[in-house]
Amino acid sequence: MLVFTFIESLGTPNNFYTLGGNVMEYIKTEKRGEIFIVQINRPERLNALGYQIRTELAEAWNEFRESSDLEVGIFTGTGRAFCAGEDMKESLELGIVGGKRPTIEDPLMSGALEKPVICAVNGYAMGGGFMLVEATDLRIATPEAIFEVSEAKRWLLGGYNHGYFASVSHPVATEMALGFRFTAQRFYEIGFLNRVVESDNLIPTAIEMGEHMLSLPPASRVNTIQMMREMRPGISPDLQKLADALKNHGDDNDLIESRRAFAEKRKPNFSGWKNPEDRYDPPTLNSIIQ
Repeated sequence: MLVFTFIESLGTPNNFYTLGGNVMEYIKTEKRGEIFIVQINRPERLNALGYQIRTELAEAWNEFRESSDLEVGIFTGTGRAFCAGEDMKESLELGIVGGKRPTIEDPLMSGALEKPVICAVNGYAMGGGFMLVEATDLRIATPEAIFEVSEAKRWLLGGYNHGYFASVSHPVATEMALGFRFTAQRFYEIGFLNRVVESDNLIPTAIEMGEHMLSLPPASRVNTIQMMREMRPGISPDLQKLADALKNHGDDNDLIESRRAFAEKRKPNFSGWKNPEDRYDPPTLNSIIQ
């Protein structure tokens, strides 16, 4: 299919790719005029976010940010998934909950990337993969794409902020936070996605959207993206303090158990609380701000 063959020429022997002279194992890139295409290419692991992929993504987005010849990014994946989120096998092997992070900044995820990025979601976007989508400015997906905010399954607090950022209703935001799955069509209907297109039109549609942005006066494109990003909803400092407290309210041994059970394909055996009385005494907003 076109969506996954348009950058096959980038491959070098042994399935390694180059970026700015650096060898890239899992990330393919292509420059099409002023458009920069980034593709995660680890389909056998559903493009899960291990240390190497995180590092290569950071390198790719820094290349994009620093180039004076590139103005619009397109972000996609290979195979059945855009990105399945944390590589839990690697996390367990390293003993690092959430996985090892790169030593260089990823400007897409930190918010330092000034240029617009279009996400072309080709399949599963779960957990950390969902957060990659969330970091982009415009989003399109195939009908087969499935989305999940996974924090509730892997941490002690669900993804409370994602529905708020997406400006959806409170019940839908709660559904997202509790780790329910969403189809591309439903996400389109609630406004999280701009378009849903068939797989063979995914990349062509993303390129068409990129070319539209490039047809605008440069200052208009840059200033509009800046303004729209400044208008994104944010979590208040007090609610963030509450979230930080709730993230530590419970038995943190369950963080490893959730990942181990997933890797072993079994039902988890959660403890819940080190002190059973904590079940009825969670931090509250009033207790945090007093």
